[in-house]
Amino acid sequence: MTQKITVVMYHYIRELQYTKYPAIKALLSSEFKDQLKYLKQHFSFITIDDCLNAIYGDHEIPNNSCLLTFDDGYIDHFITVFPLLNEMKIQGCFFPPAKAILTSTVLDVNKIHFILASMDHKIPQLIDDIYYLLNEHRDTFNLQSNDYYYSKLAQKSRFDTADVIFIKRLLQVELNETLRNTIVDYLFQKYVSTDETSFSKELYMDTSQIRYMAENGMYIGSHGYEHYWLNQVPKKTQESEINQSLEFLKKVNAPTKNWAMCYPYGGYNESLIDVIKSKGCALAFTTHVDKATLSKQNAFTLQRFDTNDFPPKKKNLRPSGLKK
Repeated sequence: MTQKITVVMYHYIRELQYTKYPAIKALLSSEFKDQLKYLKQHFSFITIDDCLNAIYGDHEIPNNSCLLTFDDGYIDHFITVFPLLNEMKIQGCFFPPAKAILTSTVLDVNKIHFILASMDHKIPQLIDDIYYLLNEHRDTFNLQSNDYYYSKLAQKSRFDTADVIFIKRLLQVELNETLRNTIVDYLFQKYVSTDETSFSKELYMDTSQIRYMAENGMYIGSHGYEHYWLNQVPKKTQESEINQSLEFLKKVNAPTKNWAMCYPYGGYNESLIDVIKSKGCALAFTTHVDKATLSKQNAFTLQRFDTNDFPPKKKNLRPSGLKK
């Protein structure tokens, strides 16, 4: 019997008008409350255990089953999301990146988010800055021309302009890691903050908050350690990422047997699936947009919808961090 489930993906959830970065791509807290009401009216919320029992046992779930997932470990999830889910007796599935939580650093993906938010109406200027930095390092890193990178990477996505996708892809995965870090750190310090530690502590949950959620019915799963595109790194790095993320799960009293994975950026390959299976993973979420089929064949490629796919956002799409 084929059983399908609607999995909804969330990132930033905050009242933007009261923050220092109102251009960040987020779902408003008030909209999240309204969306929970909508989902409760039209779906039946289930848990990770329900999913596991449906995949590996004979457990039947309602036809309109729904699971909520929250990526990246933001403080929003503890302050805004957790109290609402706890009150409504809904299990949320949270996937925090271990390194950012443990070392009070800011993930490059988040640095890029806040750089873009700070330069919201000055994206051409930001691209000029990036071109300047590429020119400065061209010989050292044997780089292609600026036009080459723009032509290759600048492709409009579901929620982002071609210029923004160019910046994200260039600085997230295209360039050598050392150079990516150098450029992102320079831009972050120039446009956002020179105090990364303080910024990190304001952006992410800490281990005690995550542990508290786990102890109160929320599910905590793996989102890697460094938040790499795990389909872009060798198997040895994949293994290290998973091992370190499992050590983190132990610290916050989260499951490390029959556990759940959420691929950073949605990136995965057969090598990674082999690694997580060998470490006891039982299911994993992608960013492919569709209903997820709960079956052994699909257990490690479960699809998810974005929050924008449901009211109150559906009629007026505004990005909330999808594909980062």
